[in-house]
Amino acid sequence: MNPRVVDVKPEKDYMLCLWFTNGEVRCFDVKPYLEYEVFRPLKDEAVFNTVHPDGLSVEWANEASLCPDTLYQDSIACEALENGRF
Repeated sequence: MNPRVVDVKPEKDYMLCLWFTNGEVRCFDVKPYLEYEVFRPLKDEAVFNTVHPDGLSVEWANEASLCPDTLYQDSIACEALENGRF
């Protein structure tokens, strides 16, 4: 089982900074999901910024959520983002 999200911070350009139960801090790009119907409202920055941890994963005010395994497996260490490797 992959680690679960304990905290989240919305960042610019539809990125999420995620803190996991194993102590890792990783970055997740939400942009590829924005064309799916449930995630389209997240194009509105005010809605995107409503993201919060839900005990396992993250959820937005419109009840959109992502699988916690997807968040972990498809994210990168934040230092990789800082080095331009995302």
